Amino acid sequence: MGTCAEGPAELDDPVDLDDSADLDDPIGGDPTADLDNPIGGDPTADLDDPIDWELARRVALRTARREPYAAPQWRDGLAEDFAGCTERAEALVADCTGLQSRSGPARGRVTDRVGWIDANLASFQRLLRPLAAKLGSDSESRLAPITRRAAGAELGVMLGWMSTRVLGQYDLLVIEDDKPEDQDIVYYVAPNVLALENRYAFDPAQFRLWLAIHEVTHRAQFTGVGWMRPHFIGLVEAVLDSVDPDPKRIAAAARRVVEARRRGEDPLAAGGLMALFASEAQVETLEQLSGLMSLLEGHGDVTMDRAGEGLVPSAPRFGRVMRRRRESVRGFARVFQRLIGLDAKIKQYAEGEHFIESVEAAGGTALLDRVWEAPENLPGIAEIRSPQDWVTRMGKVAAAA
Repeated sequence: MGTCAEGPAELDDPVDLDDSADLDDPIGGDPTADLDNPIGGDPTADLDDPIDWELARRVALRTARREPYAAPQWRDGLAEDFAGCTERAEALVADCTGLQSRSGPARGRVTDRVGWIDANLASFQRLLRPLAAKLGSDSESRLAPITRRAAGAELGVMLGWMSTRVLGQYDLLVIEDDKPEDQDIVYYVAPNVLALENRYAFDPAQFRLWLAIHEVTHRAQFTGVGWMRPHFIGLVEAVLDSVDPDPKRIAAAARRVVEARRRGEDPLAAGGLMALFASEAQVETLEQLSGLMSLLEGHGDVTMDRAGEGLVPSAPRFGRVMRRRRESVRGFARVFQRLIGLDAKIKQYAEGEHFIESVEAAGGTALLDRVWEAPENLPGIAEIRSPQDWVTRMGKVAAAA
């Protein structure tokens, strides 16, 4: 998130930051060319792992393409600037929300697209270790080398594409003893931040603080609410635990596409291919995750404006630009965004903000703060979209207490 800023997953913002990029072909060339030899590759690779991580990295780097503003003169003072913004944002977020991190001061790290890709690959590897163990018994299948390389290529394309758009990100997935210095980090993707500031003549001091507030808010949510991180990880692991490589899943997904089209619905609207191929158990958990992420993203956006009030007078303009950029993706980029579920993510901002505004209108911040009391108080996606249902449920819980 710059001189003092970042943006959430977020301003993990699916906007194009490269003036020379062709939005109808955001990837360019053939980033999956390595699949011309789908069984080749590193002979020492762990074939029990369902993803070829080395291939994922190569594809991601190829997809990310050349970075703008890579010259050293553009980076001078940037790390110090973001460090100051991160520290300042943490105090502002604590005063605004009452959420105080239990994990010590926030740490900001300025990185490039390669650094962001590597950080996310490391997080995914930590998160997917249980899935690798579960699927390891299938590794002797003749198709295993092909499928693990296909999975690596798909992950690489996604990360490479997003690395050109992400402004900042709080790495929240897994905290463990392995390299703790590289975990619990607020990342700022320098070339993307600089490109956006240059394109729209943003005041760097204001924009970076505005972005930093959003990402530090996410850190406060996950490290200031004792149960939040394990609850989130538990939901993600529940989805992974229910992964079933049965080919029948493809046929079932195809039927759902046909049925959705007959009803005039968009089969990808709920969350891209992941939601489309999910089992009934996974769909229920994904809806819980969607509700949680809508709450957190909306809370991040609301806090971004409130905590920076008086300090970031250009915040309304920043918000308008980011919303336009989110909506302006077209061509293949638009299709790709829908396939990986980013369209659903974009909706989380607006739906989450509407939920927060509606709840506060009904009972003020005291009522909203009940979401942080226990996992049972979190709204599901249906309640996010119908805030009065959550308000009514909280009233019943209070009456029964």
